[in-house]
Formats: sequence, structure tokens, C-alpha cells
Amino acid sequence: MSNNAQPDKLASSLAEEILRTIYGDDYRGCTVRPDQISALIRDGLKKYQTQIDDLLELYEKVVEAVDLLSTPPDVTKVTDPDQLRTLLGERLDGIHAVTTKTIQTTALVRNAAQAEE
Repeated sequence: MSNNAQPDKLASSLAEEILRTIYGDDYRGCTVRPDQISALIRDGLKKYQTQIDDLLELYEKVVEAVDLLSTPPDVTKVTDPDQLRTLLGERLDGIHAVTTKTIQTTALVRNAAQAEE
């Protein structure tokens, strides 16, 4: 099934349900075709799907960064306790920077979404 097949099927189903709710099962008095309503719904779904895809990409990057920063150092290369403390401190600072930026970005996205409502 293509990436567009699911939104198309959902849009068609929603369009039919909307028209049935307004006009009844026989669409009596309806001058609009379900595919016209479906196109509007599909366009709206595509917009949100793009946002969802962007957020999933951000999530993947955050997880990769935190995973990289939280991976224990090679103990054969870091033998001095002060060097280890410095490295771990830098990694914690990195994790904090990634999470802070993620919180800020999430708030921006949430505020933009609420402004559209």
C-alpha cells in the first residue's frame, strides 16, 4: 500500500460519513460529491502528516544524539580519573543541551499548532 493510500482511504471514509451525517444515508438534497469533500480532507491530512514526519525525524535525531552521548567511553583510552570526569561532564552538558533544545522546539511546534486552531 502506498504512503498516500491510507490518507486517501481515510479522507474518503470521512467525507462519506460527514455527508451521511448532514444529508442521511441517501444523500438526499446533497449537491456536493463525496470526492470533493474528500479532497479537502486529504489536503488537511497531508499537512499534518508532514508535521508528524518532521517531528519523527527530530525525535530520531534526539535519540541518536542522547545514545551517542550516553555511550560509555572506551576505558582503555580514558585511564586518568580527571580525564574521565571531564569527558563525562562534557557528555552530560551535551545531553542537557540536546534536551533543552528539544523542549524549546517542541514548545514552538505546539504553540504554532495551537495558533492554527
